[in-house]
Amino acid sequence: MLAHGFTQTRGAWGPVADDLASDHRLVLVDLPGHGGSSGVAADLPRGARLLADAGGAGSYLGYSMGGRFCLHLALRTPELVDRLVLVSTTAGMADADERAARRAADEALADELDPPGADPAGDAERRDAFLRRWLAQPLFASLPPEVGALSERRRNTAAGLASSLRLAGTGTQLPLWEELAGLAMPVLVITGAEDAKFDAIARRMVAAIGPNAAHVTVPRAGHAVHLERPGDVAAAIRAFGA
Repeated sequence: MLAHGFTQTRGAWGPVADDLASDHRLVLVDLPGHGGSSGVAADLPRGARLLADAGGAGSYLGYSMGGRFCLHLALRTPELVDRLVLVSTTAGMADADERAARRAADEALADELDPPGADPAGDAERRDAFLRRWLAQPLFASLPPEVGALSERRRNTAAGLASSLRLAGTGTQLPLWEELAGLAMPVLVITGAEDAKFDAIARRMVAAIGPNAAHVTVPRAGHAVHLERPGDVAAAIRAFGA
């Protein structure tokens, strides 16, 4: 099961999915608020249940937001997860004030995307303006425009992305750090070497999970490591046995 990140869709896995499909049966979905699931409103716990219903038993691979859905799933229904792969993912913000500030920031973004009483005819224009700003963040500075999959991201709607921010944004996630030691399945955490923030988070997560967890840092890659270095990511997943 492959779970994409915020503003992406199931088609965003590109070369990673093509590589893994040579010896895996893949299940790819549009997560709540995205692509064909733009009308599905779900927070992280409910979204994890929907993901479990779609994927059943197997290995779960999630990037960023998708990783947070997969992490919830693995903690709540571990019997379904043979192996867990988390790419550029966090176990949540431990500080309550930091979470509140992030929720407020995401609410403001959601209001820009889908303001009260907005004319539906302006949805595509608001979405495109948001996507341009989103990809211009320093977090994606090392992501070449030609692999940013902007055309695929346009499968989303402004209203769907706003719903995702409000219900499943990082600020809505209660911290899961104290639960990580309960993950008994093999866990692989992948980050890009140029994404210092999430590389540090990954090291902390692996330490909290224990000896069944491993961390791979991919050189010359940032936050969207699966887009920047798909061959290295697929090779790490295959070497992990997922």
